[in-house]
Amino acid sequence: MTEILSYECSDSIATITMDDGKVNCISLAMLAELNRALDEAEEDKAVVVLTGRDGMFSGGFDLETFKEGGEPLYQMLRGGADLASRVLSFPRPVVIACNGHAIAMGAFLAMSGDVRIGAAGDFKLVCNEVAIGLTVPRALIEITRSRLAPSHFNRALATAETYSPEGAVEAGFLDRVVPPADLAKEAASAARGLRKLNARAHAQTKLLVRERALEAIRAGTDSELGSYEVFSDTIGAALKVKR
Repeated sequence: MTEILSYECSDSIATITMDDGKVNCISLAMLAELNRALDEAEEDKAVVVLTGRDGMFSGGFDLETFKEGGEPLYQMLRGGADLASRVLSFPRPVVIACNGHAIAMGAFLAMSGDVRIGAAGDFKLVCNEVAIGLTVPRALIEITRSRLAPSHFNRALATAETYSPEGAVEAGFLDRVVPPADLAKEAASAARGLRKLNARAHAQTKLLVRERALEAIRAGTDSELGSYEVFSDTIGAALKVKR
């Protein structure tokens, strides 16, 4: 599709690959491309495989936008929360193929899929916001609450604990870990299996299973990120990167 993201659909499986040549930051441009790709997947009625580049799923939000602040920062944070909510409620199954590091918003996005497969290796999955001077927005807290094991919820958010891929399975970021060379094959195999599900039953059941979580995520988004004015008055001053 663009120089930072590609979309391929074959046999009702849509593979969305983030690759900006660096850390696959969740910038305004990447958010726009991800949503455009998901729109295509919906039109194609396809199971989604969302992946990154070798060694890097996503390094999280674009720090340059944090430095810029103002309306762009609001749009990026709101867009990230909306994207994760969209993945959680997507009408077709979503397989996350986590190629490596998944940091901050990258970790929130990774944990939002239906099946989360990670590559083994010296990689880290971490919600590192408090370590770099950021307050985690309520919407992202609710995503984490709905997907992580209760014993890891506080550790992941309040103390920014860093997880290896294997530790991320125990915590709930991932469902399983495979050798890096097998990741694409395993993700495709999972997608083929999910393709056999009844699409209507899957979509409706997913919404029922995640109903409370999605309501809490929307409430968090509305309370802190519902408008630029509300954002500015509540958490805007807290979201400053320590340099």
